[in-house]
Amino acid sequence: MALLPDTWVATAICAVVLCVFVAFAASMLVNQRWAQPLPPLDALPAPGAAATPRVSIVVAARDEAAGIEAALRGFLAQRGVAIEVIVASDRSADDTGAIVRRLAAEDPRVRLVEIATLPERWLGKTHALHLGAQAAAGDWLLFTDADCHLSPDVIARALRIAARDGVDHVALTPAPIQATLGGYAWHYVFLAGLIDWFARANQDAPGGYVGFGAFNLVRASTYRAFGGHEALRLTVLDDVRLGLLVRRAGGKCRGFLGGSDTRCHWGTTLGQGIRLTEKNYFAAVHYSGALAWGIGIFVGLLWIGVAIALASATVLGLVAVLAGGLLALPAIVFARRLQWPIGAAFLAPFVHSLAAYAVVRSAFLTWRRGGVQWRDTFYPLAELRDGAVR
Repeated sequence: MALLPDTWVATAICAVVLCVFVAFAASMLVNQRWAQPLPPLDALPAPGAAATPRVSIVVAARDEAAGIEAALRGFLAQRGVAIEVIVASDRSADDTGAIVRRLAAEDPRVRLVEIATLPERWLGKTHALHLGAQAAAGDWLLFTDADCHLSPDVIARALRIAARDGVDHVALTPAPIQATLGGYAWHYVFLAGLIDWFARANQDAPGGYVGFGAFNLVRASTYRAFGGHEALRLTVLDDVRLGLLVRRAGGKCRGFLGGSDTRCHWGTTLGQGIRLTEKNYFAAVHYSGALAWGIGIFVGLLWIGVAIALASATVLGLVAVLAGGLLALPAIVFARRLQWPIGAAFLAPFVHSLAAYAVVRSAFLTWRRGGVQWRDTFYPLAELRDGAVR
């Protein structure tokens, strides 16, 4: 029995809801061919006779004693590439520095940069990466996280991609070491939000770029040409904007799904995914309250439209409601490509709305606090707006 009269208004709302769901799902599925895992080593052209490039792995670490040793030993186990590992310990109060010094005594490829103070108009992480990169001698710089575990040949494969495609920057998305179904659903939606970026960057479209903190491999000469992390000193999304600066410097980017290549202690549950984006999502919309609230209002109106379609008890209304399930299809593709649980993909249609909530939540909390609290340091919103790279 219909709860609403069968009017042209209800019919129009049902049609709009149907079109929105179909358009979103179709757009993601079409562009999803550009979001692929990094190919295996034997599927990539072997390097030429030139000397193997040296890669400096640069890690910003603050109070990472619990996991820094395991991460560093994984970095040191990289195959087919000459590496050095530079850890910039940013005002660590635990045993991070002591652990890195012990590993440096065992392996001369490890170096420690200890940071005691944070200069004005710098974020702690960008400052640490800046000092770490200054100490680096590699032809390529790999910026990664202190809790990230890399597969043994991922750097060699990324270098082959860079040589094959003639690019200056290769980025891989983070993946959880282990996650709940809700956590995997969050990652599916997170990746779905990046599909257009993958498509533009991997097709060398004008302005196309990507960047991820788990794996940002950039040619050292290109990095120094655009000013390195000094140009990103007050940019919360420094990993993403690094790709932007590569493009502005005339370089090209490639983006891949990290999966088992870049496993991090990140986003293991749905709630953690929302909390971890607290500082990022408002920055992602350039600290625009209008855009953040606009996203929230759009999703809210879409849910009202779903309710109206359901209450109309018409065939069109039922089709419109069921069309929301199409948003699970891109998640299913990601599940197959990454060998993650397919069951979590069926939560994706609901988690898309929670992602919009996370944007609004990030904007509200940042506005209410007047800035961002990040690793025991407060950064005023006015300062972040003034110094962010766009």
